[in-house]
Amino acid sequence: MAKQYETVIGLEVHVELATKTKIFCSCSTEFGGAPNSHTCPVCTGMPGSLPVLNKQVVEYAIAVGLATNCKITQYCKFDRKNYFYPDNAQNYQISQLYLPICRDGKIEIETSTGTKSIGIHEIHMEEDAGKLIHDEWENCSLVDYNRSGVPLIEIVSEPDMRSAEEVIAYLEKLRLIVQYLEASDCKLQEGSMRVDVNLSVREAGAEEYGTRTEMKNLNSFKAISRAIEGERARQIELIEEGKQVIQETRRWDDNKEQSFAMRSKEDAQDYRYFPEPDLVPIEISDEWLERIRANQPELRTEKLKRYKEEYDIPEYDAQIITGSKKLADLFEKTSAICQKPKKVSNWLMVETMRLLKENDMEPEDISFAPENLAKLIELAESGTINSTVAKEVFEEIFRNNIDPNQYVEEKGLKTVNDEGELRSTIEKIIAENPQSVEDYKNGKEKAIGFLVGQTMKAMKGKANPGLVNQILKELL
Repeated sequence: MAKQYETVIGLEVHVELATKTKIFCSCSTEFGGAPNSHTCPVCTGMPGSLPVLNKQVVEYAIAVGLATNCKITQYCKFDRKNYFYPDNAQNYQISQLYLPICRDGKIEIETSTGTKSIGIHEIHMEEDAGKLIHDEWENCSLVDYNRSGVPLIEIVSEPDMRSAEEVIAYLEKLRLIVQYLEASDCKLQEGSMRVDVNLSVREAGAEEYGTRTEMKNLNSFKAISRAIEGERARQIELIEEGKQVIQETRRWDDNKEQSFAMRSKEDAQDYRYFPEPDLVPIEISDEWLERIRANQPELRTEKLKRYKEEYDIPEYDAQIITGSKKLADLFEKTSAICQKPKKVSNWLMVETMRLLKENDMEPEDISFAPENLAKLIELAESGTINSTVAKEVFEEIFRNNIDPNQYVEEKGLKTVNDEGELRSTIEKIIAENPQSVEDYKNGKEKAIGFLVGQTMKAMKGKANPGLVNQILKELL
């Protein structure tokens, strides 16, 4: 019988915080910008420059810690992690080793096998490094220090995950918590959320962990899933052949669907950590902690519960809407204006989702105002415009955030409810289509659909469909 193997996975998740300025200086953290344009003597590691801690970084770290059920270290400090690398300007990184700001947390995840608690070992604050750009053409490497000194929190899980499904569930839950706290936008493709996967395999039932490898360069949930499956298979194959798994850092190549060894994994002592001499320890008072706790927003789990009680929308809709802070805010604000949560939910679930998919956009990229969606719902509900026109107007709102009232007025899109005008158009359509009239009289119900279509076409889609049907039946 073939041996059964268990995969053991722990994650290190780096999250770039949404502060306006860097962790130890006042340079901008904005993504993009010309190389080295968001820099100063502090974040480029000039001799004699001194770091000053950004208070907002501490507040975001505490907020994430509270939301992930961590204990907050009220007396914590920074340490220096020494290593030489061209994108690391000072030759050390300011991080936290001995007294991280948060520890011993946990979050609940839902998977196909039920609910499971994943432990969080610690969360610490640190600065990001710069970025190396390898120029194949000139055969050289260039360094951009714009990202150097951007504030990060590193969320280190316990090795509690056993499958790619559990990993993705944990990451999605974590990403939502951080987005709801507005501590980061967590865009994997822009690197504001980066995941390193520590993975080992062992025989099912074994107590001891196997040798682990760490995989980097994972910039989508799909890539993470593929990397886990690939690395699990690679390690099992080595064990089956009687070979050793080497503890090392590997780079995942998503195009080739395989990982490559980068370097053997160092231990903490190799970094010669010591307390950061240029920064005073941080003392988090009870009052400060309570103030942050009191300002914590409603997270997704509480939102779902409230939506069930407050709004009459299906469970599935509530799950999708609360799955993005942007959608949840849009839903709540629009519902507050027009008092029609069910209609708001329909517009978000059907048309908004369709346009997001067609334009390859994320809910975070939505730019229209809740006021405009509310106005559109009023126009459609009052019968001022019909459903075909409403969809057309919504596309304009989605693209250009237009005022629907103004747009409908300018383009003359109001529904025609003038019976006289409709009647004369329909009489003309009936006269032009004797075959369809004949079919209808011979019991072919579908024939009326063709006549309704022709009438709508003649009225440029602006007729009231109910009234068209009524007049047609009467005339036929």
